[in-house]
Amino acid sequence: MSVSSSIAGFLGVFALSLGLTGAVLRYARRRLLDVPNARSSHRVPTPRGGGLAIVLALLGGEVYWRLVVGEFAVGFAVLAGGVLVAAVGFWDDHGHLSARWRLLAHLAAAALAVASLPGDMPLRLGPVSLGSGAFADFIGVLVIAWMLNLFNFMDGIDGLAGLEVVSVGASATLLLLLSLPSGGALPVAPGLLAAATLGFLAWNWPPAKIFMGDVGSGFVGYLLGCEAIATAKTGTLGLAVWLILAGVFVVDASFTLVRRMTGGQRWYEAHRSHAYQHAARRLGGHAPVDHRVLAINLLWLLPMAGFVVWNPALELPLLILAYLPLLCLAIRLRAGQPEL
Repeated sequence: MSVSSSIAGFLGVFALSLGLTGAVLRYARRRLLDVPNARSSHRVPTPRGGGLAIVLALLGGEVYWRLVVGEFAVGFAVLAGGVLVAAVGFWDDHGHLSARWRLLAHLAAAALAVASLPGDMPLRLGPVSLGSGAFADFIGVLVIAWMLNLFNFMDGIDGLAGLEVVSVGASATLLLLLSLPSGGALPVAPGLLAAATLGFLAWNWPPAKIFMGDVGSGFVGYLLGCEAIATAKTGTLGLAVWLILAGVFVVDASFTLVRRMTGGQRWYEAHRSHAYQHAARRLGGHAPVDHRVLAINLLWLLPMAGFVVWNPALELPLLILAYLPLLCLAIRLRAGQPEL
């Protein structure tokens, strides 16, 4: 596929998402209003479920790639799993679905994706090899399920989750392009997801007119997790690269969860103690947090991920180095601790 056709596809997906979010907003105002409570980070009732536009726009992009190239950009089985995740999220946005059924659906979608992904390179994290058999596939399922729930945990203030998807997707596309062998196929999937999310982000930027909802947060996290495992299995981008690019979310969500579990809190209940939520209260708004996260992603994590791409033997020490300031920031912001 030519560069011009790819750019046209990305722009089309962005425009489709932009328009569809407006349509979803009209529906959500009547059926999916998120009323603030003690655990919320917003103050006025706001429609949710806008992530449905991301799902539909990306599916539209897949139709375009199928017609122009003759194959799906993401892969049919991965898309099917994504639709399952989105459907469960859409159901949960309209009412409450038990955590057990949500988890089963997430694991089923992740297993479907891992079973269908091409490549036989062993999963590695630094010097640690997870092999390429059943155990590696099991780890792949856990990675995808964790990324899926990671974005659900971190979708708590205006613009943040959408910004992270655009940042990680665009950064991964750039790194794939820079490491592309002569005559290699242009990377499409992460850029396609970034374009679909960018159209939604125009409506979700502070002050948000609509929230992503579980339908969107689960879908984008699932696809990023699938991309991480897919590129690791084909040897195009190592798992450590994705862990670095998504470092803000990985460190905040993981550290907060561990601190709540070890602190005797009800870690499975909704809360407002993530580092980004503490930061939003300290800074007096959501946009300042978004700006700082974008700066961290572009000025720190993207260069560190680039170093890993061109120095794979150093990926574990570089991953640790990338995470150290993020961990210090989480501690300083009292992640996992109740509000003062």
